[in-house]
Order: sequence, then C-alpha cells, then structure tokens
Amino acid sequence: MLHSASTQRTVALLTSAVALVLGTAAHAEGKKDRAREAIAAAEAKIQAAQTAGAGAATPDRIAHAREVLADAREDLRAGHKEAAIGDANHAAALAEGSIGETQRQVAASAAGAVEQAQAQAADAQQQAAEQVADANARAADADQAAAASAQQAQAAQTSAAVAAEAATAASASAQPAPVQTTVTTEDRTASAGAARGRVTHKITHHRSGSSRVHSTTTTVTQTP
Repeated sequence: MLHSASTQRTVALLTSAVALVLGTAAHAEGKKDRAREAIAAAEAKIQAAQTAGAGAATPDRIAHAREVLADAREDLRAGHKEAAIGDANHAAALAEGSIGETQRQVAASAAGAVEQAQAQAADAQQQAAEQVADANARAADADQAAAASAQQAQAAQTSAAVAAEAATAASASAQPAPVQTTVTTEDRTASAGAARGRVTHKITHHRSGSSRVHSTTTTVTQTP
C-alpha cells in the first residue's frame, strides 16, 4: 500500500512538472508570436507613412522609426521578446505620428495654395477693373475732344459765312453809281425847207477802281 501511494505521488508530481513546463513553453511561444505580430504591424505602419509622403515631410521621424524597428528585430533574435514587443510598438507609434504630421503639412500647404490663388484672382480682377476704368476715361476724353473739334469746325464755318456776306456787302457799297452827261447839239445850217434835227449825245462815265470808262450814246431827233 505504501509503495502504491508513493508511486501515485511521484506520478502526480511528474504530471505537474510536465504541465508547468508545457505551460511555460506555450507562454514563451505566445510572446514570440506577439513580438512577431508587433514587428509586422510596425513595418506596415512605416510603409503606410512612406506612402503618405512622410519620407519627404518628416524624414527624421521615419528614420527613427526604422531604427527602433531594427532594434525590435534584434531583440527577438536574442530572445528578448518583451523588449522586442516594446520596440515594435514604439516604432509603430513613431510611424503613426509621422503620418499625422504629414497630413497636417499637406492640409496647410493646400490651404496656403488656395489663399494664394484667391489673392492672385483678386489682384487680376482689380487690375482688370482699373484697365476698364482707364479705357472708359480715355474714351470719354476722346468723345469730348471730338465734340470740341466739331464745335470749332461749326464756328469756323459760321465765321466764314459771315465774312463772305460782309465782303459781298462791302463790295456792293464801294461800287460808284454811273455818271450820265447829256450834250445837245442843234444843226442850224440846214435849208428852210429841210427839217431841223437835234442830235443828243449822252455820255456815261463808269468808275472801276483807278480807271475811268466812257460810254457815249447818240440820239438824233428830227424837228419838222
């Protein structure tokens, strides 16, 4: 009976030991798997950050994340599973922060581009309005100049017409009236039976400038 009881106790102790060893091994394998999963997740985060443009926006953060990820891999190879998990999580956090900073920079750049475009559009509109106003002012000046020229031309025509009328009137008033002189000559040498005749000479003097023009008209009158 004593031998049987001792055997049973030995078996129980061996069973507990085996269970402990198996449990410890399973726990160790679980940590190793967790470390591998953490490293894979960190690598995925770094790749996502690279795709989002973090390599150009935050190059220092991405470089640091890769260094920490390399440390996690080294810890896993050395059997430091907890350290590997911690480093992998740290690398993932760095990559996540890099993605957020990249998104903020992209948003700020887009907002700046929009503001610049709006400012340029406003400047272009103002310049266009100023050019239109200048063109309208020049057109108005041209219209005024044309109207003034037309008025001057009308005034010149009116002045020319008045001057022509004045010249005509002056010429008419300056022309002297003709001077008429009548000379009567009686012929008394005719015979008694013959009819006496009277000859009348009308002389008209015309003045033209500095010269004198004589015109003589002779009229013969028969007396019975």
